Amino acid sequence: MKGLAVILLVVVLWGVGLLAFGARVASSTPAPDPAVADGIVALTGAGTARIESAVQLLERGKGQRLLISGVNREVSRKDLQSLVHDYGKTFDCCVDLGFRAADTQGNAKETASWAAYHHYKTLIVVTADYHMPRALLELRAATPGITLKPYPVATTALNADRWWRSTDSARRMAYEYCKYLVILARESVLRLGAKREGLVVETPTNTVAKPVTDG
Repeated sequence: MKGLAVILLVVVLWGVGLLAFGARVASSTPAPDPAVADGIVALTGAGTARIESAVQLLERGKGQRLLISGVNREVSRKDLQSLVHDYGKTFDCCVDLGFRAADTQGNAKETASWAAYHHYKTLIVVTADYHMPRALLELRAATPGITLKPYPVATTALNADRWWRSTDSARRMAYEYCKYLVILARESVLRLGAKREGLVVETPTNTVAKPVTDG
């Protein structure tokens, strides 16, 4: 009987947490106009909204350069530029493409290397609204000493305002919440271990010696 009560309690807590997570995501957009930062990083994903929003921020002078992290190796610079044809000159001069990242943790490492190369201390982070909480956890772990300014973007992949009304959206939100909890637990354990040992947890940021481009 106690075992069943514990299971029910865990399920209830998980459900409450999911609702709070969904409310956080829904309230994050539209994002306020960000203050000027050293650089801008866009994490790729479904659709083009993230890239378009990031390039628009760059065009408005919100950062010196833009890193598009997690670009598919089969996608060329010209392919991406075709998505933002109105900002061709800005794309040519000030956009770096990162092809090494295969997941959010990879995005964080790629961003850390790029920011270290340019000596950036402030970054605007552009990604989907539902992806932003987990992305910030990974980025903060990989970029100690760098101030991150979230710029979440609403996407067609998930309607954050009514995610529970669609099976696909509910599944995506629940899955993202679970992944967020895993990373949150990991970082909590690492911080706890560091405090007990009197150590500072650092993530190497020198895996890339120069801006990542496709040549």
